[in-house]
Amino acid sequence: MRFCSHNLQIIILAITAVAATTAVCFLAASFFIKESSFIFKSKINNDNYVQILFVGDLMFDRGIRHYADKNSGNEFIFEKIRNTLINNDLVVANLEGPITNNKSISVGTAPGAKNNYFFTFDPSLTRTLFNHNIRMVSLGNNHILNFGDKGLLSTEKYLSQANIGYFGSPEGQRSAIKDLDGLKIGFVSYNEFYGDVEAERTAALSEVKKIKTDSDIIVIFCHWGVEYSKQATQAQKDLAHKFIDEGADLIIGSHPHVIEPIEEYSGKKIYYSLGNFVFDQYFDENVRKGLGVELKINKKTKDIEFSEINFYLDNNGQTILIGGQAIEKAN
Repeated sequence: MRFCSHNLQIIILAITAVAATTAVCFLAASFFIKESSFIFKSKINNDNYVQILFVGDLMFDRGIRHYADKNSGNEFIFEKIRNTLINNDLVVANLEGPITNNKSISVGTAPGAKNNYFFTFDPSLTRTLFNHNIRMVSLGNNHILNFGDKGLLSTEKYLSQANIGYFGSPEGQRSAIKDLDGLKIGFVSYNEFYGDVEAERTAALSEVKKIKTDSDIIVIFCHWGVEYSKQATQAQKDLAHKFIDEGADLIIGSHPHVIEPIEEYSGKKIYYSLGNFVFDQYFDENVRKGLGVELKINKKTKDIEFSEINFYLDNNGQTILIGGQAIEKAN
């Protein structure tokens, strides 16, 4: 009996140990499931086409930093449009500022104050961008050098570490070619606000020729135009036509912070400005509206189907989706 009692005790202890181990494993699994819920994977590439979404100006400092910090992180900003972003094979945006370890000097400043226009984004942003499929960004804009060359080098480092592609680096990488399941998309930057305008135009046109043989489709990302103007200038139109004449397949514009009309020239689309995508501008309905351009590219024929998505900047820092017509044809 003593032998049986001893065995029974051993069995009870063993069952208790197994139960405890199971509980620990369950809790551990729950922990990891919770953590991995913030990792958003791209959809599996379709056998027949590649889908790319282009969006406008993306700025994660000043008011956007405030709202992100207030609501447990950057993911809050994309919460309402997460599915829209991850349902594409790639999302391309204009990164309107550097990524550095510097403290923000724009948070809490008054509009018009000097530091109000100097941006820096926290390095944690790269994880947010990658997890929301924003894996190619343009650095060709008037804010990327807000923290000088050190800020630019820091940006390139953090993007590279996060496996996010970039192009348009001043005095650096003007173009990039992204291979999406065998389809090669070339991205070229034109930045009206860096250096001599004529030299910049010449360099951008030369870059189109340079990468044409290695690209199936070439997209020019132009930072240009007049802030808050709802119409493209004649100079923009002339240059856009030149880019297409040299071999560009699509023109995407940024900088005006408002949506400008689209044009079709020689069978190619020109979106002169997509407006804001993530920004803390709420003073006018025009700056609160942004446009997303979705391309569905046939892998075999290289034919492109276009569709537009209307974004809106909510008062809490989030970008949301809205319906209705947000764009008109160019004259």
